[in-house]
Amino acid sequence: MMNKILTAIAQHAAATPDKIALTSQTTQGNVQLTYAQLATQIEVLAAWLHEQPISRAGLWGENSIEWIVADLAAWKAGITLVPLPRFFSRTQLQHVIAQAQLPCLLVCGDIEQVTDIEERKTSPVAAIYLDKFVVHEQVAHDNSTELDTVAKITFTSGTTGTPKGVCLSTAALENVALALAERIYSGVNTDNLNTHLNLLPLSTLLENVAGVYVPLYLGKRVVVLAGSALGLTGSSQLSLPILLQMLHHYQPNSLIVLPQILQGFVAASAKGFTLPASLEFIAVGGARTPASLIEQARAMSIPVYEGYGLSECASVVSLNSPVADKIGSVGKALGHVDIKIDNGSIMVRGNVFSGYLGQETLSNDEWLDSGDLGFIDDDGFIFITGRKKNLLISSFGRNISPEWIEAELSLCRSIAQVMVIGDSQPFCSAIIVPASAQITAEQIIRDIHSINQHLPDYARIQKIIFATEPFTPSNQLLTDNGRLRRAAILGQYLNAIAAIYSNATAQSFSSQQHPGVVYDIF
Repeated sequence: MMNKILTAIAQHAAATPDKIALTSQTTQGNVQLTYAQLATQIEVLAAWLHEQPISRAGLWGENSIEWIVADLAAWKAGITLVPLPRFFSRTQLQHVIAQAQLPCLLVCGDIEQVTDIEERKTSPVAAIYLDKFVVHEQVAHDNSTELDTVAKITFTSGTTGTPKGVCLSTAALENVALALAERIYSGVNTDNLNTHLNLLPLSTLLENVAGVYVPLYLGKRVVVLAGSALGLTGSSQLSLPILLQMLHHYQPNSLIVLPQILQGFVAASAKGFTLPASLEFIAVGGARTPASLIEQARAMSIPVYEGYGLSECASVVSLNSPVADKIGSVGKALGHVDIKIDNGSIMVRGNVFSGYLGQETLSNDEWLDSGDLGFIDDDGFIFITGRKKNLLISSFGRNISPEWIEAELSLCRSIAQVMVIGDSQPFCSAIIVPASAQITAEQIIRDIHSINQHLPDYARIQKIIFATEPFTPSNQLLTDNGRLRRAAILGQYLNAIAAIYSNATAQSFSSQQHPGVVYDIF
């Protein structure tokens, strides 16, 4: 079956061979690849991979031109590819390698090894290597998805520490890319959407599909830079001055951001640091985004649109756009999927994954329970109210979505991260990661008190605990896409939480933070 993304790249290479497809930055300066050069490198690397031969491989590297070439060449060669997130722990990476039974790894650039290798082969494309693994323990796959129909396996750690492989076909990936192209580019002047800059890791399905496949399918330019060059390190560290400088340098027309990055843009704009006027479309997703944050961004002429997706549906399933937009919603369903509400749960059909690695194959006609709660209004816009499994039920019988309160608290500049607790308890409390070491307990308590004024009494935060460390993927307190691992955080702060809901008196007010100590909100 013809691959629509690769076919489009080949057509662009024939029609506009000198048009720039990819731009990057090395120690020697800017590097550019035309569509003709990109098509050639894909052909050469795919042919070489055929000769190896291999049926599946991992992909390891920083965001780079080489990463994109390796991804597309493996697709052309019919290899099941497993991108390995750079922010996974070594234990998680070893699990993925064993679970996916990877015999080898495509390595992009000169970076550290994931595990012991038996042999390294140099590919015909510069800075792309093939590492053959030392034989490792294999995992038996009973009733498993047929890997010969799977183009990509994306591993998501979800809310537990063990990554789970989501198997996706070529058709599933293409469907999302084409639906996004239609939704985004039908509502704006396409002449003003020529350059997309990758901010999120390419191992993240959202950036891989929406930030690479979509613009290349349409013959646009992709700027791909290592996270460190953009001021992004790990999965949650951000240097806003560096990021703003690079945005002004490359003048992109579109970006994909997480709510934390959008909040940084708004804060910077409020202080007079402007975003480049070239930006026409910024998609925000990955976690709940407060409507008030979208409103603040729009008031500062930041063209942001919220969307929603699932790895199990090959990423995006709904998106706001300039021609169909409602703040507070995650937009209308894309044309390739059906969405309905069943007892408050959001159900999706039409582009469902092939199944989890090692489990039975799923039918594309089945309704998939997203695990999210929400509703669809009379205009067809989808609203997310929280995760089904995260719902807190107070001792007074109130159903409370912690994500709702967390989204409001995340607007406080004194707070970097927050998790709301209170299941089966008379009131809500929060575990807080301050925005910096200089933030005082007094500032945070004042900010929370201000937010509380706009919340119903049952949702107000009455006590807080200062976290002993930030929530990150490396300490297993955050998922790869920035969601809280609630069970792990609850376990880590078990004693402090017990103190909150016991008869023990909370600490007297102090302007200093004391990690693990309980404070009352006055």
